Amino acid sequence: MSVERDVMEYDVVVVGAGPSGLSTACRLKQLAEAAGKELSVCVVEKGSEVGAHILSGAVFEPRALNELFPDWKERGAPLNVPVSGDDIYFFRSETAAFKMPHLFVPKTMHNDGNYIISLANLCRWLGQQAEGMGVEIYPGFAAQTAIIEDGVVKGITVGDMGVNREGEHKPDFTPGMELRAKYTVFAEGCRGHIGKQLIAQYALAQDADPQHYAIGIKEIWTVPESQHKPGLVVHGAGWPLDLTGTSALGGSFLYHFENNQVLVGLIVDLSYTNPHLSPFDEFQRFKHHPVIKQYLDGGTRTSYGARAICKGGFNSLPKSVFPGGMLVGCDLGTMNFAKIKGNHTAMKSGMLAAEAIAEALLAGGEGGDTLDSYPAKFKASWLHDELYRSRNFGPLLHKFGALVGGALNYIEQNWFGGKFPFTVHDLKPDHATLKLASASPKITYPKPDGKLSFDKLSSVFLSSTNHEEDQPVHLTLKDADIPIAKNLPMYDEPAQRYCPAGVYEVVDEGSGPRFQINAQNCVHCKTCDIKDPAQNINWVAPEGGGGPNYANM
Repeated sequence: MSVERDVMEYDVVVVGAGPSGLSTACRLKQLAEAAGKELSVCVVEKGSEVGAHILSGAVFEPRALNELFPDWKERGAPLNVPVSGDDIYFFRSETAAFKMPHLFVPKTMHNDGNYIISLANLCRWLGQQAEGMGVEIYPGFAAQTAIIEDGVVKGITVGDMGVNREGEHKPDFTPGMELRAKYTVFAEGCRGHIGKQLIAQYALAQDADPQHYAIGIKEIWTVPESQHKPGLVVHGAGWPLDLTGTSALGGSFLYHFENNQVLVGLIVDLSYTNPHLSPFDEFQRFKHHPVIKQYLDGGTRTSYGARAICKGGFNSLPKSVFPGGMLVGCDLGTMNFAKIKGNHTAMKSGMLAAEAIAEALLAGGEGGDTLDSYPAKFKASWLHDELYRSRNFGPLLHKFGALVGGALNYIEQNWFGGKFPFTVHDLKPDHATLKLASASPKITYPKPDGKLSFDKLSSVFLSSTNHEEDQPVHLTLKDADIPIAKNLPMYDEPAQRYCPAGVYEVVDEGSGPRFQINAQNCVHCKTCDIKDPAQNINWVAPEGGGGPNYANM
């Protein structure tokens, strides 16, 4: 059944109101104004408001923001807590830890001049700047598909509203609009569902290493004032993950924010090998370590969320352009994992994309072409240089573990300026790393105590996640038999554990096990789309406005 759709036309449509998408929009308007011309720019955002789906640590490097808005302080940007101290720990066991002397901290981990921020609030502020310049922002509208005609991306279709679980139109059905543009910028964040399709369709990653990912799980705590040290940054490696080998790598963070708030989280590389591992439960027990517990004891957990992270870096960057469009930010994979930072790099990629688009359109271009000036600008920028210098960080850790790999990274960053005369590659995709459940040690996790550690459902409640109950399930299986027929006997169906929101369950009803998807719980982290060993789960955007509603993550 064909649906009549309203059509709106713009010079540029941006998909996603994160740091890269909003920086693209702001820079486009700045360049148009400087040229005394008009460019029509639209941003669509699947969250209920700008910032609703934004989650980041975050220690923020203001380099790109300084370029975009040199007067950001006067404009009231929410950068209120400068970093006041850097602690790095190697966690050796559930009680022991070794604090690294500052002398041996890699240069990439130094945070002088950086700020502890809420990225969600920075994006809300960027959205206000964009709207003040005339950008149209539509929150609650989920881009569903790219419009591709004769091989050229011509814009996007917004998802329909008011469709029931069987795909039938409800009384409040509203067809999604077509937003057509001369250029379309995809800024969906890590593992964007349209970006993933475009990378495949245009073979953008054929010359790149496989992208690598981690899952980041974060909580916000309000703690007693006596335990609060505004601006203190605490990073860690090791327990409860692996310090010497490569079975489960990752790291932790704890940032002392404003208003007696502490931001705490665990990042687990999705290259882990034991299918019994649960990133959520590893994080819950991590908070009991004395180094972390000293800051959280007596506090109250106020927020919870999770998000996948693109961490392949320079080696995994796909081609960024195709006819009529481009990828920016984490849709492209610009995070610098050596710094544990991707917000300044995302912003810079969006600004470079905007400069390439503005040059073309302000010179009278009609769009639809492949803007090779964007990758050229990228290559000539500090962004390219920064990512290149960190290209070996992830592969060295994956090959040699946190201790030896970390030492090699220290030597490369501090002695060679990030320029070893060779490049290390990691060619095994994260979904292909799991060992069989029968060959992997089972992990027994302690029960949550309700004070420092909690269960999944009470955690998801804090994320304010909601989806319209009677809507199509946005977590689709290519083959509905695989979870029980293959993943269960081989890997004890790891979706039960790698999902941080309790979306996936194996339910035994007497007649045998059944795979259940509780899509309403989904916090849009995309981990399932990445880690499923059969690559059988496909995450698609649900109805606009659904998902988490993060206040200040």
